[in-house]
Amino acid sequence: MASDHGRDAGSDAGSELGLDDQAYQAAVHDFDAAAAAALGINPTDLRCLEILRRQETALAGGLGAALGLTTGSVTAMLDRLEALGYLTRTRDPADRRRVIVRATPLATRRVWDEIYRPLSEDGQADIAHYSDAERAVVRDYLRRGRERYERRLARLRAGR
Repeated sequence: MASDHGRDAGSDAGSELGLDDQAYQAAVHDFDAAAAAALGINPTDLRCLEILRRQETALAGGLGAALGLTTGSVTAMLDRLEALGYLTRTRDPADRRRVIVRATPLATRRVWDEIYRPLSEDGQADIAHYSDAERAVVRDYLRRGRERYERRLARLRAGR
């Protein structure tokens, strides 16, 4: 069925979904910026702590690559986060040139328990209203969106 603008209803629904997706991303961005400010860090520092929560440990160089940072920027970030008590750095016993980074219990408590766990619990309550099939569609949409952004990010970082 055509809309007033000559698009079919599917296009309008896709446009609405796109706008809702953008609004969602803006809300996430704003929440993360406020969380970082509450923790006394910047959004890149917060992203580093998120990576460490997911992986438990990371190499300093790997964090730099994941965050798109230079070696000097990674060092400054790790210095800041270590000074605040949010992470530790140790030399890799197998290769002393490598630095292993771990989040501290303080980071877990302040970042996860105090800020993100309540948000996650709200999300779990929201998603419980959907059927398994509906949740599969949402997961597929989110996975595809993440992959799309990762591809575009790689192109941006490569200068294309």
